Amino acid sequence: MSDITAKTREPSFREIFTPKLVTVLREGYTLGDFKADAFAGLTVAIVALPLSMAIAIASGANPATGLYTAVIGGFLISALGGSRHQIGGPAGAFIVVIAATIEKFGYDGFLLATIMGGFLLLAIGYLRLGTYIKYIPHPVVVGFTSGIAVIIFTSQLRDLFGLKIDKEPAAFVPKVKALWAAAETYNLTAIAVAALSLATILALRAWRPRFPGLLIVVALGALATWAFSLPVETIGSRFGGVPRTLPAPALPQMSFELMLGVLPAAIAFAFLGGVESLLSAVVADGMTGRRHRSNCELVAQGYANIASALFGGICATGTIARTATNIRANAHGPVAGMLHALFLLVFMLVAAPLASYIPLASLAAVLAIVSWNMAEKAEFSAILRHDRGEAAVLLSTFLLTIFRDLTEGIAVGVTLGAILFMHRMAEMVEVRTHEHLIDADAPDTPRGREAYEGQADKDIITYRIAGPFFFGAASTVGAVLDRIGGRPKAFILDLSAVPLADATAAHALLSFVEKTRHGGAKVYLAGASPGVMRVLWANGLTRALVTYASNVEEARKRAKRLTQRAEAEPIKA
Repeated sequence: MSDITAKTREPSFREIFTPKLVTVLREGYTLGDFKADAFAGLTVAIVALPLSMAIAIASGANPATGLYTAVIGGFLISALGGSRHQIGGPAGAFIVVIAATIEKFGYDGFLLATIMGGFLLLAIGYLRLGTYIKYIPHPVVVGFTSGIAVIIFTSQLRDLFGLKIDKEPAAFVPKVKALWAAAETYNLTAIAVAALSLATILALRAWRPRFPGLLIVVALGALATWAFSLPVETIGSRFGGVPRTLPAPALPQMSFELMLGVLPAAIAFAFLGGVESLLSAVVADGMTGRRHRSNCELVAQGYANIASALFGGICATGTIARTATNIRANAHGPVAGMLHALFLLVFMLVAAPLASYIPLASLAAVLAIVSWNMAEKAEFSAILRHDRGEAAVLLSTFLLTIFRDLTEGIAVGVTLGAILFMHRMAEMVEVRTHEHLIDADAPDTPRGREAYEGQADKDIITYRIAGPFFFGAASTVGAVLDRIGGRPKAFILDLSAVPLADATAAHALLSFVEKTRHGGAKVYLAGASPGVMRVLWANGLTRALVTYASNVEEARKRAKRLTQRAEAEPIKA
């Protein structure tokens, strides 16, 4: 008994929230492990350097804020997280919401929303709600990811073509209008730089996939801009360069009204951070055979976002591409992610002056590749081809994400996904005698019903309900029960194949029971599980109204005795 208890007991608070860093160190951490982590950390830092700046620029922020996020947020996500190989930092999924929040509330309002989102992630993690994020339907994830990819690519058109726009809107439709209005201001040099950057990235991926193509492209673009004084916009000309030190931590301006205003953005940040990080952790588990601690991971994301915002950074989360790079570089554990953050800090301190020459067209090419990889094209096409219901969920999420709002798209997608799921669960419910009664062609005439109900014993009729008996199926089952013809002396409802029931279903049964009692018949409920029985009992189906039996045979014996006694009573009289 003690062995069984040990295997099935719930993990303790300490076990759930112990960072993987502690686990790795307890296992024994050698010099060889450190060397492997150092090489992997350097590899990931080389990939993360251009991405962090490009994502920050696309979000409407200063490129330095992307580096602050990768350094502060990336370090804490690896040090405190529940995944061995997770790499944290700025992610493309946040670009849309960050840009909209900055445009509406200013940068201080955005920082406040990020801090609030961090506290929401802490609450979700400490309340152990992280496992529920996995219930987000797959078409919703594909829909909003593909929608974000479209918006990210659209946001790069300005720099890909060197267009002159004073203030680029964050929303998709106004952005497209502004880009079209500025179409004649294109810069041929910027187009050439962007085209060469794209070609170089694709060529390196085909011929030398192990080379850090993104960093090479950005470095070559900066070198060419400096050497030939190319007439293109650079980080220096638009943002004044990149600072060589981290800023001092500080709280943003805040007020109760501003907190209420940015609350939807904070919820969006928490949701996206949770989904993105756990998806990344699942990918890492699949590549390594390890298992992450989801709630511990969310807690780390919470602390990382709070700290990132205090240092002026943007939202941080686990990133799939950088995490996969870390694993392929043979990282041993979380130390690789911590070292990646430290390497980025060194790059920022040493190479900040060189960043001023980086052409924005090269960074736009980097993000164009990122957006192409984000769009789950194969999944999108497969869902559209194979399932109309899931296609509706996918397209609703995708189109609302692009044309309305990311949070609205996710909310509608999840709602439609839940309705679709309930519809499918309702379709699984069956009501049977000898034949299936829930059918589009089931007859609704007394003669037809008699054909469906034909049994050897006309005084006792048994019906079997199979499947989850919840509000989605209650009306269908109730309609079938209401159609029952004849005047038997007992009904047996076999509930042995009902895994769950809710109050709506219980009231549908209660209505049937009251109707049959008025007709002089008794109802037996057979085979109900303890959970189903508790729901039925709590909603009025007590022993005063129905008779519970452990199985159909027992119910039939009781009903038989009742009918025989009823037949014998007039003779005795």
